[in-house]
This record gives sequence, structure tokens and C-alpha cells, in this order.
Amino acid sequence: MQVILKENVKDLGHIGEVVNVKDGYARNFLIPRGLAVEANPKNIKAMEHEKRKIQELAKKAKASAEELSARIYQTAITIKVKTGEEDRLFGSVTAIDIADALKKEGIDVDRKKIVIDEPIKRLGDYTVSVKIHPDVTAQLNVKVVSE
Repeated sequence: MQVILKENVKDLGHIGEVVNVKDGYARNFLIPRGLAVEANPKNIKAMEHEKRKIQELAKKAKASAEELSARIYQTAITIKVKTGEEDRLFGSVTAIDIADALKKEGIDVDRKKIVIDEPIKRLGDYTVSVKIHPDVTAQLNVKVVSE
């Protein structure tokens, strides 16, 4: 029996693929759980329409991510921290601190998307990566200064 997958199924395929499976597997497992639908002309046409809509949304998401990347690249943030001897920080500058500083600049980025290669524990200038989209990464200049 041919079915169209509505979700990714391990060892079988990805969303939107038409796969050949045994009748019992389709009727007793895939279709009742909403993982697949029977591959008839009506369902194939509906899935193609859904694929087109998903592709359009993906293009729009990537375009907005590139726009946000350009804004982040033009922005340089300064973070003021308390320091001890030899300009060492009490603690370190984290992704949360960087996300808060970006929010003050009017750019809202999830802290989980900020990638810090090594802990920031000294004063100075650093470059931090921000993964906005799977295909788009922005470089952000962070300046750490003493209060």
C-alpha cells in the first residue's frame, strides 16, 4: 500500500514522501496515529499544495532572518560589568546578558540562539555568533567594559 507521510517516521521517511508499506502497518499503525494518509489522487494533490505553502513560508522566514542578520551585524553592544584585579570579571558575560543588551537596542533574539565560543571573563572586544535560521548566522560585536 502506498501512503503519504504526514510526519517524519524513523527508518521510513520524511514529511510529504510517498512510501510503500505493508497493508497492516499502514492500517494498524500509521493511519490511526495520524502519521500517514492513503496515497490516492486527492491526498497527493492536497499534499503538493501543502508543500508549496510550506516552501513559501520557508522563503519568507529566511528573508526575514537575513534582514535581522543585517541589523545585528550593524549593531555593536556594550556590556558594563564589575571587575576585580587585573580586569577579571566577577563571573562571566553570558548569552542572557547579550540577549538583554540586544533587546535594549530593539532586537529581540532568543538567548539559546546566541553562541559564545569561549566564556567571556575579561574586558575587551569579542565576536559572538547568533544563529537566527538554520542557513543564516550573524556575527555580533560585543564590547565588555568596567563599570
